[in-house]
Amino acid sequence: MHPFPAPTPVALLGRDITLSTHQAGTGPAVVFCHGFPDLAFGWRYQLEATAKAGFHAIAPDQRGYGGSSAPADVGAYGLTELTGDLVALLDALEIERACFVGHDWGGFVVWAMAVLHPDRVAAIAALCTPYIPFPSVATHLAVVGGEPIRQYVAWFQEPGVAEAEMDRAVRPILSRIFRSGAPLEEALQHALADGRLNMNPFHQPEAWPLLGEALGEPGDLEHYCEVYERTGFRGGINWYRNGDRNAAEHPEIGVRKLDLPCLMLTAERDPGLRPEFTNGMPALCSDLELHHVKRVGHWLQQEVPAEVNGHLLRWLAARAG
Repeated sequence: MHPFPAPTPVALLGRDITLSTHQAGTGPAVVFCHGFPDLAFGWRYQLEATAKAGFHAIAPDQRGYGGSSAPADVGAYGLTELTGDLVALLDALEIERACFVGHDWGGFVVWAMAVLHPDRVAAIAALCTPYIPFPSVATHLAVVGGEPIRQYVAWFQEPGVAEAEMDRAVRPILSRIFRSGAPLEEALQHALADGRLNMNPFHQPEAWPLLGEALGEPGDLEHYCEVYERTGFRGGINWYRNGDRNAAEHPEIGVRKLDLPCLMLTAERDPGLRPEFTNGMPALCSDLELHHVKRVGHWLQQEVPAEVNGHLLRWLAARAG
C-alpha cells in the first residue's frame, strides 16, 4: 500500500464533529477535499509532494467518511455543514487562510468555500469538478428517461435504498470504480448495452465490466475495502441527498464571479464531469489557469500523479505560496 501519514482526530469546537485528518509539512496551508466514494487516502500521491514543496498539506476524511463523524440526519450533509466543517478545521489548526484543492464532490465543496467563506480562502484548485451551479436531480433523471435506477444520483435520493444494496457489494463496487479512464466509446458501449442509457455502476456492480486498469499499488484497494466494509456508504450518499437543497439555499454558487487564483484540471476520459463543462469558467474566474489532461479518467490524481502534481505545485508556488 502506498505510504500515507497517520491520521489525527481533530475535534471541531461547537460542532460535535471530529474529522480524521492527515497532515504533512509546514508552510502555507493546502487543504485537500476528496469526493465519492473516496477518502483522504485518495490524495496519497499529493500530500507528501505538496509538503516537500514547502506547504502544510492537510487531507481530512470529510464528514460521513472513514474515521470521521457520520451524523444520522440526512440534513447534516448540506454545503452549509460541509463548508462549516472546513472553517472549523482551520480554526482548530489555528490557520487563518488556506488554499483548497477538491476533486469530484470535494470540488463542489471547495468552490462553495470561495463563495460562502471567501475570507478563509487564498486560492482554489479543482480536479474534474467545474465551477457551475448544482445540477438538479430532475436534470440527472432526464438524461435516463426518468428511470432512477439507471442514474446513480437519482437512485441515491431515497434514504436507505442505495446503501442497503451497496453495503453488501463493497469490493465489486470499489474494484470497478477505482480504475484508469477507458476510452469513452468503450464506456458508452456498455452503458447502452440494453439499448437504454445506464449511468448507475453502483446498482448490480457485478454486471459492469472492469474497464481500464486498476489504480494504485498492491494493498491500496484493500485499504478502501476495509474502510467501507466497516463504515458502509451511507455518509457519502447523504451528500447527494442535499443537492437540490444546496441549489435552493445557495443559488449564487456557480454564478457569482470569483476574484482569487483558480486552477482547473479536466480529464479527457471522465464520462460524467466532461471537460466542456468548464467552458463558462473564464467569464466567472478572473484569475484562472486551465489544463485539459489527455487520456485519463475521473481519478486523474491517482492515475497520473506526476502530471497532476506538476501542474498543482507550479501553480501553488506561483499563486498561493
